[in-house]
Amino acid sequence: MAKVILDAGHGGVEPGAVFEGRQEKDDNLKLTLAIGEILEENGVEVAYTRTEDVYDKPLQKAQIANAEGGDFFISIHRNSSPEANQYSGVQTLVYDLAGEKALMADAINMELEEVGFRNLGVVERPDLIVLKRTQMPAVLVEVGFLNTDADNRLFDESFDQIAEAIAGGILGTLETERNLVGEERYPDPDLEKYPSGSGNGEIGSTAGASSPRLYRVQTGAFRNRANAEKLLYQLQRQNYPAFLLYENGLYKVQVGAFAQLDNAVQMEAALRRAGYSTFITAQ
Repeated sequence: MAKVILDAGHGGVEPGAVFEGRQEKDDNLKLTLAIGEILEENGVEVAYTRTEDVYDKPLQKAQIANAEGGDFFISIHRNSSPEANQYSGVQTLVYDLAGEKALMADAINMELEEVGFRNLGVVERPDLIVLKRTQMPAVLVEVGFLNTDADNRLFDESFDQIAEAIAGGILGTLETERNLVGEERYPDPDLEKYPSGSGNGEIGSTAGASSPRLYRVQTGAFRNRANAEKLLYQLQRQNYPAFLLYENGLYKVQVGAFAQLDNAVQMEAALRRAGYSTFITAQ
């Protein structure tokens, strides 16, 4: 059973963003508990850094998560801008744009976009302690701007759908993880950490293949087909050999099917240079 650590940002003496009497810490906790309930209903073990209005320093939150030994860490926040109603949308932060955490961040953003938020993308934030010091893949979700009326209205009126959207992005990534148990996986972005193949180095080449194993580059996994198709068409418009695979209730967007690992590595490197979050699967 997968285990997810949920963190409601701020708390206690640290309210986070404040706007017209509304405190970020309260929205964070309410949404975090709702997400946790959905995850538990779907068979996921959930632990929380807080379930009440208390404050722990970011390092303490990371230590709590590490002691729990979860598979993923998800921190829930609301954003804020220098001026009221200046910006709008959702944004998810990760330590770097690599591996399952980046895929989960993409999935969460796209699910929230379906609810009605503007998708501001996934951003690298290696300076954040809860992303840097956690010993498992970690994401921090900024669920709209607390000082933007439109985002607050959407947060309040579509609260249940927002909780379901974030839980859906988490569950989709966990399902991908479960399906890949026992397969070779190469999530590290540093190419020197990949073993060398014997191909001719041309992307898409299968020359010299001696094994039936095929390596594919996965760029996303979604419960919602429309989200998957959006990513698929984007890749295809950029002339990537992308396709859609439906497995175990998930629509997976993958690129290529390579007999030589080094060719898959080259494709993954090209996709990452283009801004996509990826990892390699072997089947």
